[in-house]
Amino acid sequence: MTDAAADNMPPGAGRAAPAVETPWRRFMADFCANRLALFGLVLVIVVAAAALLAPWLAPQNPYDIAKLDIFDSKMPPGSASSDGTLTYWLGTDGQARDMLSAMMYGMRVSLLVGAVSVVVALAIGTVVGLTAAFFGGRVDAFLMRCVDIQLSFPAILVALILLAVLGQGVDKVLYALIAVQWAYFARAARAAALVEREKEYVEAARCLALPRRRILWRHLLPNCLPPLIVIATVEVAHAIALEATLSFLGLGVPVTEPSLGKLIANGFEFLMAGKYWIALFPGLALAMALIGINLVGDHLRDILNPRNAR
Repeated sequence: MTDAAADNMPPGAGRAAPAVETPWRRFMADFCANRLALFGLVLVIVVAAAALLAPWLAPQNPYDIAKLDIFDSKMPPGSASSDGTLTYWLGTDGQARDMLSAMMYGMRVSLLVGAVSVVVALAIGTVVGLTAAFFGGRVDAFLMRCVDIQLSFPAILVALILLAVLGQGVDKVLYALIAVQWAYFARAARAAALVEREKEYVEAARCLALPRRRILWRHLLPNCLPPLIVIATVEVAHAIALEATLSFLGLGVPVTEPSLGKLIANGFEFLMAGKYWIALFPGLALAMALIGINLVGDHLRDILNPRNAR
């Protein structure tokens, strides 16, 4: 290009347009800048992928009794099956189930229970918290006293009582976890809504005589979501750990459901006999899931906190 042609070009021509920074790119850039957060995100992706793809990746279906051979029970890691068609890389449990397959299917149950219970508890708690903060007065006093009563009891105690009454089952565990988690979200939603309620945009909406429902869901709710999302992320890990504890105590999912907590409970009785792998590997998988979710939740708190300078 000659100098005369360059002089006739409009300003900025010939230069590459700067890349548009989308929210997703900024989100991933924040994670990549923090090694611990990136490590936690990788752990979460690995655990979620293993759980979702278990029917296609697992060497064995632990639910299919016809494929289980009692002669292959409690085999150490690296052993071959009695018919020579399968290698048990992580060994087998007392029911002759391949530990790797049982763990992948167990992650499905644990993640399902944790995610679904948190989503439902988040919805219930958000409605209660926003309603209490917006209306105030007797409505606020009554709803918050219910929340205080709920929070005055240890979560594990409430869950144990409910499961003792309801019995075992994945649906029963969901009911128990929702019952012990909604109060956390209600308290957090009320605190965030009390701050937002006094701001100018809410006062302007009231002056315009907008319907209360619109003020609640179109104005208050979007501005109260960031702290609730952080709490929900941490509560997923809490729900998974609580389900594992309940299953370990024999009040969670039944024996036929290979959740991580139930697998650890099944292997605990064989520890003294030297069959360490039956409880060790599910425990490591549970720890990996909890560490990954907590690291992601901690970094989400930093990202969504408006007081943190980028």
